[in-house]
Amino acid sequence: MGERDAGLDARPVKRLASEIVELRQCGVEVGLVLGGGNIVRGAEKAAEGLDRVTGDHMGMLATVINALAMQDAIEHLGQPVRVMSALKINQVCEDYIRRRAIRHLEKGRVVIFAAGLGNPFFTTDSAASLRAIEINADLLIKATKVDGVYTSDPMKDPAAERIPYMTYDEALERRINVMDTTALVLCRDHHLPLRVMNVFEPGAIVRLVRGDNIGSLIDTGDGK
Repeated sequence: MGERDAGLDARPVKRLASEIVELRQCGVEVGLVLGGGNIVRGAEKAAEGLDRVTGDHMGMLATVINALAMQDAIEHLGQPVRVMSALKINQVCEDYIRRRAIRHLEKGRVVIFAAGLGNPFFTTDSAASLRAIEINADLLIKATKVDGVYTSDPMKDPAAERIPYMTYDEALERRINVMDTTALVLCRDHHLPLRVMNVFEPGAIVRLVRGDNIGSLIDTGDGK
């Protein structure tokens, strides 16, 4: 969305695409899950009176629009990329098939997982967690608008303090609102570490995978 009130701003799309390509050049296999809130949010539409299932399906289709935009930006930089959708729209992109997704990654392609989980009532946070688990990812990165986990909302509370590390149990107990509960529990139960970072900081993702201690780390605390 960039600086717009809604829709797509080409500038942040191109910047993120260039950073994703740089990740691939570092040898990192990259899978992406994009939200669709710049176009439509199903939960918000439901609050306005629209049927929740219909609203969620609209939100899933919004993520496909964003995925196609990101695919185009990445391809313009010479990096092979595939969009795989949880909804069957194979005239636009591939259907999501786990083994095929893994094969794309092994061949050096970026894979964009679109349409969430294909079911209403599940967020793109849950989609990101499940897809990361399915492809045996080493790390899930929650690229958001703040540079980590805070004691309270830093956008509202100037006294909020960043927490560089916590366990999943601590995050769940304290009801840290960085991802929804379903997503956190999935990550915890499958020992998948989660890094929360600011997507608007240029170059941060690349520095993170190169070893810089960026954002906040959440894991199981057992060293697995």
